Amino acid sequence: MSTSSTTAPTAPDIPPHVRPPGRDFRSAFRDLSRGWGQRELWLQLGWQDIRQRYRRSVLGPIWITISMAVTAIALGILYSALFGLELATLLPHVLVGMIVWTFISGCISEGSEVFVSNSGLITHLPAPISIHVYRLVWRQTLFFGHNLIVYAVMLVFFPQPLRWTDLSAFLAFGLLVVNGMWVALLIGIISTRFRDLPPVTQSLVQLLFFLTPIVWMYDVLRDNPAVAERARWVELNPLFHFVELIRRPMLGQDQEWHTWFIVIGIALVGWALTLLVMRRYRSRVAYWV
Repeated sequence: MSTSSTTAPTAPDIPPHVRPPGRDFRSAFRDLSRGWGQRELWLQLGWQDIRQRYRRSVLGPIWITISMAVTAIALGILYSALFGLELATLLPHVLVGMIVWTFISGCISEGSEVFVSNSGLITHLPAPISIHVYRLVWRQTLFFGHNLIVYAVMLVFFPQPLRWTDLSAFLAFGLLVVNGMWVALLIGIISTRFRDLPPVTQSLVQLLFFLTPIVWMYDVLRDNPAVAERARWVELNPLFHFVELIRRPMLGQDQEWHTWFIVIGIALVGWALTLLVMRRYRSRVAYWV
């Protein structure tokens, strides 16, 4: 009498080309698309952030503008005396540089904590993680708009030779926003996993402020034969190109087109890297926070 052996059914082999759900590029693009589709939410949250921060203040977010203006004026007076430059030349340079730098540094510094600071929403609200980055960049855009009040006042006291072509500043700011998005996403995901990165990022931002021609003029150093060769090392700083991209048209200066190509190239490379990170680690953010 023969005994028949029964074997348990085995699960079918999973084809090697099939990735786990949520770990492909389509999921990353879907996250960005769904986040943009819920713009009513993050637009409202961005406004709420500003109202909450200055809830009992009389001037509200205008305090940011006043603080930035006082700092820019003080630095402009100081560095114009140190470098022997006309205040009418250096102060607009510093003022516009500070306006642009406030947006850039905000995207970097706050981007390093964008998911950690929204851990409650991430763990309890099933929503795309890109919503929090849209919210951050929108909030920084509102601050940028407030700071333009100082720019308008500056034009009254220090008129600039603006031309119709300088309207490209709007396109330049659009590129700034596009780059701010991928920077906040990339740093935010990595910082959520490695919690030592946010303080390092904030220290690095402070260092980059002095390495970027915000309160000093690159053209002055470039035209100085004694330091001209070493001054060109400044062009290796990507933040220099971001600042110059929008500062030159805002001051009515001739634009250097290679700056546009550099910023666009950085945006393409940055978004490619960010999508790679999102594809692999986007679904883990909720567990890391």
